[in-house]
Amino acid sequence: MFSITFYFFIVVVAIQFFYYVIVFRCFAFSKPEKKTANNLSVSVIVCAKNEHENLQKYIPILLEQEYANFEIVLIDDASRDDSLEVMEEFEKQNSNIKLIKVENNEAFWGNKKFALTLGIKAAKFDNLLFIDADCYPNSKNWIQEMSNEFTNDKKIILGYGAYKKIKGSFLNKIIRFETMFVATQYFSWAKLGKPYMGVGRNLAYNRKEFYQVNGFNSHMKLRSGDDDLFINEVSNFDNTSICFSPESFTYSEPKTNFKEWVFQKRRHITTASYYKFFDKMQLSLFYFTQISFILLSIYLMIFEFQWIIVLVIIAFRYLFTCIVIGYSASKLKEKDVMYWFPVIELTLVFSQLCFFVLNLFSKPVHWK
Repeated sequence: MFSITFYFFIVVVAIQFFYYVIVFRCFAFSKPEKKTANNLSVSVIVCAKNEHENLQKYIPILLEQEYANFEIVLIDDASRDDSLEVMEEFEKQNSNIKLIKVENNEAFWGNKKFALTLGIKAAKFDNLLFIDADCYPNSKNWIQEMSNEFTNDKKIILGYGAYKKIKGSFLNKIIRFETMFVATQYFSWAKLGKPYMGVGRNLAYNRKEFYQVNGFNSHMKLRSGDDDLFINEVSNFDNTSICFSPESFTYSEPKTNFKEWVFQKRRHITTASYYKFFDKMQLSLFYFTQISFILLSIYLMIFEFQWIIVLVIIAFRYLFTCIVIGYSASKLKEKDVMYWFPVIELTLVFSQLCFFVLNLFSKPVHWK
């Protein structure tokens, strides 16, 4: 029995080696390609629900973008606070701001996709760049950097949406590590020609791609997935590019307590089961090997079966994971979270299991 467990442990580590050293290295060791500056017209789309404070802080930053021809489409998704008033004031003062007012619709109540659809249809330009209301660009060249990735073939651009650092917060380290790690995954698979998701905090695509699949119709009933499910459906090797220069990053306000973070993660997890078969399988296999590695390591070490060999294999596994993820963390300006890598990995692996079990009994029903 111990021998079978030991050999299974070796297989698990071998699969992990494949993911990290074959797949994730595609992004970890890649370098940004220099692109010819595009002067495409761009519509920046911001969908907001009860975000009046963030709108006041971050719309001025969007207006400071050094780009020749862009508009900002502000969508008020039936806010209950002063968001609409804030947007109206910005619209009065800036000719390149367009305001879309969304009233509660019984059929689409609480559904961000309905509000986004109205904004996409109202946008003046075909090249659409998305950012959340609680986000801000890392530089005045954000639009330029993202739009440079558009070509005759590349109509979908996956960007990096980071979270602000909060000093002394372990939750913040968990959030930033997970964000960096998820980006490493979807950037790597995109470079291999199998893009499967993007994040609405920093995402661009041409409107024709949206209409080609009838927008969000295939998953409109789901409250989440306006970014990852849409990308999972429409993105492929030919039409997708990634952008990860530091000037192209966006930063968001992170959750500051575990309850809010748990709700956010449970909402995100609900969409994964609707991914394409290959994407579900590769993500499931990766998670299975993660949790198996931890449990088998503990089991074999407790019973001291071939403990020296097991200890060497454990060290080898942490060596190649730390190298690959360390390069990604450096590229995405998140190096400090690597000091906590084993602890954060353990926390995330078992948190995901808990979220999955919780979602079996109840699911978050709306985005805000």
